[in-house]
Amino acid sequence: MSALSGVGQRLRWEQKMYWRNPAAAAFTFAFPLMFLVIFTAINGNGHVTIAGGKVRFAQYYVPAIIAFGLISACYTNLAFSLSVNREDGVLKRLRGTPLSPVTYLSGLVANVIVISLILTALTTALGLIFYRVTFPGRYLGLVVAIAAGAFCFSALGVAVSTFIPNEDAAPAIVNFILFPVLFISGTFGTIKSSSGIAKVASVFPVRHLIELLVAVFNPKISGGTGISWADVGMLLLWGAIGIVVSLHRFRWEPRRP
Repeated sequence: MSALSGVGQRLRWEQKMYWRNPAAAAFTFAFPLMFLVIFTAINGNGHVTIAGGKVRFAQYYVPAIIAFGLISACYTNLAFSLSVNREDGVLKRLRGTPLSPVTYLSGLVANVIVISLILTALTTALGLIFYRVTFPGRYLGLVVAIAAGAFCFSALGVAVSTFIPNEDAAPAIVNFILFPVLFISGTFGTIKSSSGIAKVASVFPVRHLIELLVAVFNPKISGGTGISWADVGMLLLWGAIGIVVSLHRFRWEPRRP
């Protein structure tokens, strides 16, 4: 069996397991879409300023929610599932099988990427149909943003899982790290680039993913792909940091009390 077919089989298995847990699936999909509906209803027909001029709030918020959904699927899901599987002894048992560790982890990452793509399509469709959001056809920019974001936050999800001491601590640790960065990065509303908060947020990858996606959806700028290679570079840098931390700290066996 080739490595690619092995990853494909593992992906199919992970997809079956994921959709057989409707509570987890519903949370992953319902949470971002619920935020989209609630915050768009609160802001109504309000306008925000982005590069090129003012746009309706939904024009900014749909790409921001796409970023949030991608982060939830890649970072949150991976951090939770790996920490739980490690503490339940699942990773230890898998390590004793012929399944390659690379194939297993690649299957996990491929699974969250598929979930990210589905969530991106749903969020975009909701924005186009119900909120009159414009997509200028920057498909290359959208693909690059999703690919760079998935790489970055999948790597960070694996890295963060190595710091979780037990299953009960997983939600607290994962969300404690994520949500403050989400708020200061402009996930739930615009943050002026010249502000001190924006400068702090620019150190972290969330703001760079949001800015990439907002640029891809920006109808005020004609032409171009919407790709900012500086933002892509920051996402790749954080992804590389996540890989280095994971290689150094990742363990297959449960932590001993």
